[in-house]
Amino acid sequence: QVQLVESGGGLVQPGASLRLSCATSGLPFSSYVMAWFRQAPGKERDFVAAASSTTTYYADSVTGRFTISRDNAKNTVYLQMNSLKPEDTAVYHCAAGIALRSNPMSYNFWGQGTQVTVSS
Repeated sequence: QVQLVESGGGLVQPGASLRLSCATSGLPFSSYVMAWFRQAPGKERDFVAAASSTTTYYADSVTGRFTISRDNAKNTVYLQMNSLKPEDTAVYHCAAGIALRSNPMSYNFWGQGTQVTVSS
């Protein structure tokens, strides 16, 4: 049974940092592309970042502020978020798929999400 479990969300002020984690089990982690998406209330699920074992890919809105990384030994993917803005407020989901793409339809497995709120 494949499981993806996110953690690390919270309430922070603008300009602060957070590090999200996504621990996985039940899949050959090193063979999968891992990604982060986010969904704000009333909006579609948006691509944030993705990483294969060799390549990373970011949405324009987070480039230079967010960094995706993965630890294949721990079957875990991370999202370091710096210089957070109120518009980054959303539920952040990790996902696993086989292609480095921004389309959520390309990902087979999803976590339940962790809330990130950026507010003063």
